[in-house]
Amino acid sequence: MHAFDTSIVEHIEIKMIRPSQFSIRDKFNDYQEVESLVSSIKEHSLLQPILIRPYQNNFEIVAGHRRFYACKSLRWRHIPCKIREMNDKQAFEIQLTENIQRKSMSALEEAEAFRKYVQDLGWGGVTELAKKIGKSEEYVSHRIQLLKLPQDVKEKIMLNKLSVSQALELTTVSPNDIIHFTDHIIENALTIRQIREVKSVFSKEGISGDDLELIANENINFKNIKTLKVTKKTSLALKITLARLDSIIEEVQLNFEPGQSTDIISFLMDMRLKIHSLIDDTIRFKNIKITKTARYLK
Repeated sequence: MHAFDTSIVEHIEIKMIRPSQFSIRDKFNDYQEVESLVSSIKEHSLLQPILIRPYQNNFEIVAGHRRFYACKSLRWRHIPCKIREMNDKQAFEIQLTENIQRKSMSALEEAEAFRKYVQDLGWGGVTELAKKIGKSEEYVSHRIQLLKLPQDVKEKIMLNKLSVSQALELTTVSPNDIIHFTDHIIENALTIRQIREVKSVFSKEGISGDDLELIANENINFKNIKTLKVTKKTSLALKITLARLDSIIEEVQLNFEPGQSTDIISFLMDMRLKIHSLIDDTIRFKNIKITKTARYLK
């Protein structure tokens, strides 16, 4: 049984309406959308009233900010409104749900709004919020995790240089390595699987972000430093190859019958030994160059 709708529709004087106290959208994006709405309203008028609530002897917008600003820019004196009594929590939930359904918020805007609801305002947990907005708990918690990232990384998300999935992988990377790791992901266009392989190598082999910085730094002109850079890049590539080969071996063991997998497992293990040998050769070569390189860096 649906709840009875107690709202009413009236034309309200624009000067009696104020924006929502809960800002969940980037205003720059809002202004861009307002400009596109103006021409539409000029041609077709306002097709849907904005949603407002009584607030401090006037009214506050709950949904329809861009429609409101478009009509205001057209110098309308009155605007069609749907007026409904509601508290702060209900107003925030409606505003958030509308923007998510319209896919008009960036990942970081969603993250800030989710954190405000759960942590700052204490209106409910992740589970309750997820139900209110029609998303999974994982979706909500992952968005909030993005806020732990450094500002430099957040900016790359906003500029679409880094996807949300890629950024989530960075939430478990050491703070000392995260900037170098981020640059490495972007410069090499790593997939999620490749990012996880590199992270695995990081943890197993003790590779640091400084190694990635040295690998990526093209401004060092000394001969020995260039050699060390190539050597470290080679070592990293071999270790990633080894991680991928281990994944293939595991896949064969899971999907082949014991009698069918003997030859392929033997072949893959032989390849694994050869890669290990190449890694050892690379490390030996690198160690020879380290002493010379250190002199240049002093």
